[in-house]
Amino acid sequence: MLARVKEETEKLIAMLLEEFGMDKKTIELVFSGGRGYHVHVRDLAFRGWGSAERRELIDYLCGIGIDPTVMLTGNESKTSGWSNRYKAALVEYIQWTGTLPEQDAMAYLTGIEGIGKESAIAFLKKREEILTEIKNHPSPGILKTNRVLSVVVAQQEGEFKKYLLSHAALADEPVTTDTKRLIRLPTSLHGGSGMRVQPLELRELHTFDPLTDAVVFGTRDVKVDCRIALKMPMLGSTYEILKGINTVPEAVAVFLCCRGMAEIA
Repeated sequence: MLARVKEETEKLIAMLLEEFGMDKKTIELVFSGGRGYHVHVRDLAFRGWGSAERRELIDYLCGIGIDPTVMLTGNESKTSGWSNRYKAALVEYIQWTGTLPEQDAMAYLTGIEGIGKESAIAFLKKREEILTEIKNHPSPGILKTNRVLSVVVAQQEGEFKKYLLSHAALADEPVTTDTKRLIRLPTSLHGGSGMRVQPLELRELHTFDPLTDAVVFGTRDVKVDCRIALKMPMLGSTYEILKGINTVPEAVAVFLCCRGMAEIA
């Protein structure tokens, strides 16, 4: 989970810098001490933003409210943007259907409400042509002439949505839009993990390891009574913990107790 959250944070920062034109000097990054990262934009131009402006920002980052007809208009651009991401997600989805055995692909497509047998057969036969068109000459007209694509892109859930979300930056919507929410103080300790709320330079994010770099407590032995058996990576080692009494490093003991998985024995 920590690795996945870091990926989303890297995508988010890239969008802020490349697509919104924000200055990296105005961006402060902080590991939350739990599972995420806080991105603070210290630019006076954004300080007056209310919930409505923040809502627009989060919709863009997360790919919410995308109009397929707009995304498929025009040729691919060299710059980043949702048009390129949308086409890439659509190509990946169509290629995925090509990895399925024909019988499974038919069963999958006809299992989607609004797609009949004839439409599914036509789509599978013309799949390579459709791919070529989307890659080289994308046009919203393809959604009118191809029943399968028009139904798939309109779905709120499903396989295509998964590919689309993989190109988004899945930021925390409630936290971003709420102007009255308290944010954890950098260098304080997170009560749910015992780890430090750690300020970072943007260049440090890629190599940052919370289970080493944000650990505050030491390695002295502490006995804990663990409620479940688990493996716990921390401080560069992996600890195999049994249900019941275990002797573990202090940092591991604090984490387990903060998470409610153990108590000091």
